[in-house]
Amino acid sequence: MADKQPKQARVDEAEVARFSALADAWWDPEGEFRPLHKLNPVRMRYIRDALCAANGRAAGEPVPLSGMDIVDVGCGGGLLCEPLARLGARVTGIDPSARNVEIAANHAARAGLEIAYRVGTVEDLVAEGRRFDAVLALEVVEHVPDLRGFVAACVSTAGPDARLFFATLNRTPQSFLLGIVAAEYVLGWLPRGTHDWRRFVRPSELARALEAGGATLSALDGVRYDVLTDDWRVTPNVSVNYMAMAEPARG
Repeated sequence: MADKQPKQARVDEAEVARFSALADAWWDPEGEFRPLHKLNPVRMRYIRDALCAANGRAAGEPVPLSGMDIVDVGCGGGLLCEPLARLGARVTGIDPSARNVEIAANHAARAGLEIAYRVGTVEDLVAEGRRFDAVLALEVVEHVPDLRGFVAACVSTAGPDARLFFATLNRTPQSFLLGIVAAEYVLGWLPRGTHDWRRFVRPSELARALEAGGATLSALDGVRYDVLTDDWRVTPNVSVNYMAMAEPARG
């Protein structure tokens, strides 16, 4: 069930409106969100394997995330929430777009999955004192108006032994060519105007935001598209897409 909550101010209303307008396409693997459908397997392996390693679990078990409380901040239509729930996690999905949450909740209900979806922001969770075993903000930080404030709020929702996961685009000449020109204008993978290159986040900027918020960057990996296999793979090269893991500072 979707639980509607008051929305806080730390969102870009234009960005929310843009993704709300695309909401009906979330679960179309050949539609506007095709790149996210293609990215999902590598993102899920990254999160699953890291959480299992941190908690002494076997990633190959049927439900290796059983009992873990995970929040997906900026959950969109629930593309990450559903596979996380199938891996045994108790999942909360939160998004400022009511239309996104409606799509996500309806799809989960049809799939027979119990996922706590709600309209709101990560600041709502902070105000409620919520804490999670894992906090996800994938393909989100490049859309928020206040990077440091957003990251600090994410850290505030992480329990003492939690892991935080971020995925975004680096602000480099390569990302402009591949993430904007190629993806939006040449290949048509994304609607034109989906991204603003000036908002792309360098790993050093994310690391500083994490440090200011009380966390430490503990893993950084690039992600590249393989034309021959039509899928995404982890790579040491972080010049375009990258994923990062962080841990709350101890002591």
